[in-house]
Amino acid sequence: MSAPPRVRLRTLSLPAPGEPSPFPVPGCLDAGELARAAGFAGPRARLRYVTAHVALREVLAEYTGTDAARLRFGRDRPGGTGGGPGGRPVLLGFPDGPHFSLSHSHDLIMIAVAAVPVGVDVQRVPRTGTVEALLPRLHPAEHAGLLRVPRAARAAAFARLWTRKEAYLKGLGTGLARGLAADCLLGGTQPAGWHVRDLAAPPGYAAATAVAYPSAPEAGPLPAIHCPGTA
Repeated sequence: MSAPPRVRLRTLSLPAPGEPSPFPVPGCLDAGELARAAGFAGPRARLRYVTAHVALREVLAEYTGTDAARLRFGRDRPGGTGGGPGGRPVLLGFPDGPHFSLSHSHDLIMIAVAAVPVGVDVQRVPRTGTVEALLPRLHPAEHAGLLRVPRAARAAAFARLWTRKEAYLKGLGTGLARGLAADCLLGGTQPAGWHVRDLAAPPGYAAATAVAYPSAPEAGPLPAIHCPGTA
């Protein structure tokens, strides 16, 4: 069996509230991104959005040899390989990739790039009430499995499962429109044609990546991998 496709990961952490930090220069963002950034009510949400999208452009500029400001984004067409009505985000003018995915949660941002469809997700461990509200919406095997986890550890276990699920759905291009109960990713179970695994994350967070991998085993736990960070 061939090795899973390589995924390049970049992690960025925002400074703690109140700590000085130069606001990233948004000059490479397009008009739509600038309008979206301006629409955030708070400066921290705006900082997170601009930092994430500037970093994404910088990473993709390295891959393509194109100036970051000249990159243009679109979506897989409906019914295409993305699968969903919106599809995966893609680079226009680069039909062969690179493929990429972006996720952010509170103070953490993650970017994944690969030669094949890829998804990444990072989440801060949710509160108990959020977990209990979402449990019934999961795949029945996921729901039952999490109920067997001691209550004190359930939120962290839920976060690990949730990031695997979201990374996979981002990779497919469907997002949550596919439905939370459609797939079981409990305990490292692998969906057909995909390689899903946990990423190392700071305390209080969980993260995972999913990469298209036709030779992936159908089931079996996978070890967590180290996610290199770039401040």
